[in-house]
Amino acid sequence: MSVKVLVVDDSGFFRRRISDILNAARNIEVVGTAENGQQAVEMVPKLKPDVITMDFEMPVMDGITAVRTIMQSSNPTPVIMCSSLTFDGARVTLDALEAGAVDFLPKNFEDISKDPGKVQKILAEKIREVAGSKSSNSLLNVKMTGDKKADMKAKREAIRAALAASKGDSSPAPAAKPSAPERPAAPASAPKPATSAAKPERRRPNPGLKNSKLVAIGTSTGGPVALQSILKALPANFSKPIVMVQHMPANFTAAFAERLNQICSITVKEAKDGDTLKPGVALLAPGGKQMMIDRKNGGTIRILESDPRLNYKPCVDVTFGSAANVFGGDVLGIILTGMGADGKDGSALLKQKGANIWAQDQESCVIYGMPMAVANAGLADDVMNIQQISRRLVEEVS
Repeated sequence: MSVKVLVVDDSGFFRRRISDILNAARNIEVVGTAENGQQAVEMVPKLKPDVITMDFEMPVMDGITAVRTIMQSSNPTPVIMCSSLTFDGARVTLDALEAGAVDFLPKNFEDISKDPGKVQKILAEKIREVAGSKSSNSLLNVKMTGDKKADMKAKREAIRAALAASKGDSSPAPAAKPSAPERPAAPASAPKPATSAAKPERRRPNPGLKNSKLVAIGTSTGGPVALQSILKALPANFSKPIVMVQHMPANFTAAFAERLNQICSITVKEAKDGDTLKPGVALLAPGGKQMMIDRKNGGTIRILESDPRLNYKPCVDVTFGSAANVFGGDVLGIILTGMGADGKDGSALLKQKGANIWAQDQESCVIYGMPMAVANAGLADDVMNIQQISRRLVEEVS
């Protein structure tokens, strides 16, 4: 069956181009277009789309108001916001995510005009991913967008580089040269769903968590709201340093860190090269870069250019791998909602050192991809919802 999409934008050019691009994609059908939020609200119960693409600034009713209205209606529908890659655009995007939007995509007219094939691939993949989250079969996300063998090979090489770079050498590590292209891998088969029987049995409070020297969190789609929920619950005197990797463009992470800092009791900031880990301070990896930790001063942040072979910038595996090298088993790794399997290899490295790994459960995930990969690999000590994660961080870790 085709994924049904409603395209909402006050620009006639954008509506036409996006509709043409999506209608040319496999198993996607644009069932309607709207030029403002009010039209979209009225069309949703009639067309029953699986996914909506939504602009921000529109007459009659803006995108954020439309998202909030749709999500509170009897026909809540996943919404992908189309965002400009500016600091102000990032702020508005975060407002939309808080209002109920599932995810966002850059709105770049130049890219749409010059390379519609690239835009189609990115947009179609995201729409299929979000449509999969609407059903109980969230394995659709992993099957359609799971990491290919070439990507996994690049990740593992990058993790090895991170381990070498984080042994205390403070000079920047050179970016690895791209390897020769490999033949396309066959589509990855989806792992079997994690049943309730496969979930780790709820354990008694682990006294070893109090000895953790670092809390490391990795997430992607749905992560901004999940991270906000967790960090807002932490007291100002939270006793552990925190590092966070959220898949986001470069201009978005500064705005996201600023927002979190305004609403949280702990300090939140976008990580800078040379920052040191401090209790009660959460450092967010900057978009477009890789964040690693070395041993200097008990844990110093290094921000490096990304290996060109890596799809994720920042990458959870890279940060988790360096944390394993520096702190060994004295780390609590947490994998939250997100597409694909980023974080699985890094969690495996932490687990080998004796670290604890928590994964968000399927019911509270927007996209049950990253946590599922960790849980199905047998790496999760506990699988739980966002509220449980927040509570246990306060009661058992701080």
